[in-house]
Amino acid sequence: MNYTVSEKDGIVLLSLAGKIMGGPEANEINDKINHLIDENKLHIIIDLEHVEWMNSSGLGILITAVTILKDNNGALRLINVSERIKNLLKITKLTTVFEIAESYDQAIKSLRS
Repeated sequence: MNYTVSEKDGIVLLSLAGKIMGGPEANEINDKINHLIDENKLHIIIDLEHVEWMNSSGLGILITAVTILKDNNGALRLINVSERIKNLLKITKLTTVFEIAESYDQAIKSLRS
């Protein structure tokens, strides 16, 4: 799994690629998100366009991130979520936990409102 981070106007875009399956790579993503929160970067968009699959460890990372962000008056948006991952969120009843935007621009608008 790989990731890139960019920031514009106080909103961080974290683009993930590959499989989010736990292990050292997933811990690296978790650490990166925690580091961003520690830096008071509390508006994060996670782009899942190039994520092939995610298991419970990957979901756990996202759940932890959204919880910590909400507890600190921040917010997380998911974009480019594949049908496969949307179905995983439905099956696990996590569709109410995550806000999914249809595009980067829509995610930006929702974070600023």
